[in-house]
Amino acid sequence: MILETPRLILRPFREEDLDLLAPLMANPDFMRFSLGVYSREQTAAFLDKVINWQRFGLPTQFAVIRGADNRLIGYCGFLHQQVDATDEIEIAYRLDHDYWSRGLATEAATAVRDHAFHNLKLSRAISLIHPDNLPSRRVAEKNGMTVEKKTVFRGFPTLVYAINRERWLKNRAA
Repeated sequence: MILETPRLILRPFREEDLDLLAPLMANPDFMRFSLGVYSREQTAAFLDKVINWQRFGLPTQFAVIRGADNRLIGYCGFLHQQVDATDEIEIAYRLDHDYWSRGLATEAATAVRDHAFHNLKLSRAISLIHPDNLPSRRVAEKNGMTVEKKTVFRGFPTLVYAINRERWLKNRAA
């Protein structure tokens, strides 16, 4: 499955993306509000995990490609999380800091949300966001999500933003 927006192509990850993804995941700006920067080996393990999700037909991450120059600038898609003992599908996104504040994360996250409800028929999706991460909070809000609760996730204070299929359908009809 490939998703296209006016400025982006969201395509499945490939093993050869490691050379492009590793420098991003080693960048402190790219990995801000996460568990920290990744080594090349950790990035390879992440890539292997999302490629395996693809192989098994599970919702997974997409490589975010800037259409103007076919450059991989980050990822956006689905992560499988357990939040407060509940299995959830998270819409997660990270972009190269050179592409922040251009609406690209919102563009990618919106395409992924629409894919979640239109194609995959998911009943709900969440985004897990640190309270201090104001840009990601704005992306979630523009994506039709609202704060469902506050929790602690992987040792960090976290806002659980959520949207369900019914609200998505209602917002599309409006």
